[in-house]
Amino acid sequence: MTDQTHNGNKSAAGLLSDAIAHMSSLVRKEVDLARAEVSENVTRAGVAIGFLAGGLVIALVALNVLAAALVAGLTEWGLDAGWASLIVGLVLAAIALAMALKAKNDLKLSNIAPTRTAKNVRRDAQAIKEVTTNDHE
Repeated sequence: MTDQTHNGNKSAAGLLSDAIAHMSSLVRKEVDLARAEVSENVTRAGVAIGFLAGGLVIALVALNVLAAALVAGLTEWGLDAGWASLIVGLVLAAIALAMALKAKNDLKLSNIAPTRTAKNVRRDAQAIKEVTTNDHE
């Protein structure tokens, strides 16, 4: 009887050791997943920063064209060249605004955070909780 109890304890210790090893492996995998997800999100943020830089460059061009349009409009009072410059400047300004708004939206912190990993960690925690609750019952 003592032999069976000893084997049962050893088996429980082995199970506990296996559970700890699996949880450790799970945590490592979740950390790796979080790193990969953050890396992917940082890459997307880099693209958004590129759009923002492009929008700023176009905004500077728009300001130059608008300034030229204002000068042409004021000096020539109604010549077609000035109004054409004004229209081009307004179109470029609209494009720059659209690019800047897209970049701002893409750079929100919620878009960078590792949401998939957080969801997986919550799911794993719930599964561990269920297993430990079922073991105690």
